[in-house]
Amino acid sequence: MLDHIGIAVSDYAQSKQFYAHALSPLGIDVVMEITAEQTGDHPACGLGSDGKPYFWISPGKVARAHVAFAAQTRRDVDSFYKMALAAGGRDNGTPGLRPHYHANYYGAFVLDPDGHNIEAVCHAPG
Repeated sequence: MLDHIGIAVSDYAQSKQFYAHALSPLGIDVVMEITAEQTGDHPACGLGSDGKPYFWISPGKVARAHVAFAAQTRRDVDSFYKMALAAGGRDNGTPGLRPHYHANYYGAFVLDPDGHNIEAVCHAPG
């Protein structure tokens, strides 16, 4: 099991704002920030829940990534999608069932400002 993951972003401030808004329906928010002096290289922003950062962004060379966040309900997936688009994300798959993964796989996909494919997924039945 993963403890945390980090991705590079081209515009740190824009991406921090995007993720804070897009992930809020999933109960995920900015938990901490680390300065360039503390990392010895660049600032970093940790997003998570219950005081635990598990998704980190920092400025750097962008290599496209896919990250899927767990949602408790299908309504949370729908809210994520709407908030992500409102925050500047681009549609990469509207909310809906993806039965080719499994019968209850309900997901939505958006591209963040750098083109990372960000997903919210609920595995619970209807």
